[in-house]
Amino acid sequence: MPEPIKLSISIVHHHGLELLRACLASIYANAPDFPFEVIVVDNVSTDGAVEMMENHFPQVRLIRNTERHGFGFNQNTGIAASLGEHIFILNDDTVIIANALSCLCAYLDAHPAVGLVGPRVLNGDGTLQLSCYKFPSPIRCIWENSLLTAAFPDSTIFGDYRKWNHEEERSVDFIIGAAMLVRRAVIEAVGTFDSLFFMYSEETDWQIRIRAAGWDIRLCPQAQITHFGGQSTEGFKDKQFAEFQISSVRLMTKHYGAPGALIQRTSMISGSLLRLALWSAIPLLAPGKREVSQEQIACWKRLLGWWSGFGPHEGLAPPVNASQPQKFIKDSE
Repeated sequence: MPEPIKLSISIVHHHGLELLRACLASIYANAPDFPFEVIVVDNVSTDGAVEMMENHFPQVRLIRNTERHGFGFNQNTGIAASLGEHIFILNDDTVIIANALSCLCAYLDAHPAVGLVGPRVLNGDGTLQLSCYKFPSPIRCIWENSLLTAAFPDSTIFGDYRKWNHEEERSVDFIIGAAMLVRRAVIEAVGTFDSLFFMYSEETDWQIRIRAAGWDIRLCPQAQITHFGGQSTEGFKDKQFAEFQISSVRLMTKHYGAPGALIQRTSMISGSLLRLALWSAIPLLAPGKREVSQEQIACWKRLLGWWSGFGPHEGLAPPVNASQPQKFIKDSE
């Protein structure tokens, strides 16, 4: 009998042929010494990715969509097709560094209370990319928008992980969805992604549920990947911006109801107004920062406009999204 598959790597691809090629090449160049599989869900790409995989990576298990779906829906498809003991949710705009795959699997094997673990994430230039965050909540919205988090980043109450160099192992609230290794037992217990999130916040919602089920979530800095980020939405900046805000409202409403969403909106509006006032004063105090100030003013005006109801309103999801939340189905079912 063949040895059971230890690791399934699930990747969703829509756009960015060369990034996907580099991602797959890095996986096989740094392959673990145990059985693993790579599953790519092709989200109706038009960049030649299907032909590239068939010609250069025939060992990849390719699943082709007939219509476009969101990230969570597509990852659910990959998870449902997977056979591994652990499932690695991986973006197609990433590159595996050295023994990251083996290191992450070994970490889960050695820490039975940990349900999900992520690697240390680097930008394309080798600098640190923040990959761990606190769970959103109405009270955290207030802290962040009143600048308490910025003023006390190391506080156990107000702070977050922005000043942490990600160089030591640590339990965290949640890890970005670009690279997450999760136990199959966790998925069987809490289900897969809520695919009503077309893009953004689906990994946050998932890890809220994982934590609520009693599992720990950790960062393992010995494992590292490079994440280039934002490539699949290049050219859709307004839609990307709107989708991020839409998903953040959906997340808050799901876990805190309409009152929580109202606090979120009020906090975002007041926080935007506060920052607009502060950045408008910066050129008077530091004339050399006028250009930075103008960029920040434009950013916060945009946020103020969206949260005040002025848009842009069209996100990345198709006008009619038939995606429904999927329940994980065990192989035996």
